Amino acid sequence: MTITIHPTAIVDEGAQIGEGSRIWHWVHICGGAKIGEGCSFGQNVFVGNDVRIGNNCKVQNNVSIYDAVTLEDNVFCGPSMVFTNVHNPRSAVIRKDEYRRTLVKKGATIGANATIVCGVTLGEYAFIAAGAVITKDVEPYALMAGVPARQIGWMSQHGERLDLPLIGTGQAKCPATGLAYRLDNGGLEVLGDMPE
Repeated sequence: MTITIHPTAIVDEGAQIGEGSRIWHWVHICGGAKIGEGCSFGQNVFVGNDVRIGNNCKVQNNVSIYDAVTLEDNVFCGPSMVFTNVHNPRSAVIRKDEYRRTLVKKGATIGANATIVCGVTLGEYAFIAAGAVITKDVEPYALMAGVPARQIGWMSQHGERLDLPLIGTGQAKCPATGLAYRLDNGGLEVLGDMPE
């Protein structure tokens, strides 16, 4: 395996990039970034110095991953989605020592044009709808939509909507894989392992 870097991309000295990663047109990766294996960075992506990206992450066109953002394994960032790192920016006020950390846990999806306001955690396999604005922590497997975003459902690891209430109890199977899920007092539990 090798790393593919398009001739128009800029990868600063010191950047750590895992095997099999692909860096496409006009991408800029800063020297302090740490990127796992098998990642893909679409056209016009920026990756800051204090950024950690796990394995098999897909970052689509026009996404900037600023300092203080961490993506765990298998995260999908849709086209033109936005991360922030300062809660109350002002052009005339330097706030580089006030960055709020953002953590996107494994398997999460962030839809096109969504905005993630800094200082939040997106739980494992959370699914953020296109155009949503996230202002607070998101539960694992939660389907979030709107401005500001609110939970409208639950998603499977495979990315299929589960037939479950928002709160209470219940069980459902992923329509694509058959993997079972149980909802109990607001938390979703997977019953078994994802099929190969």
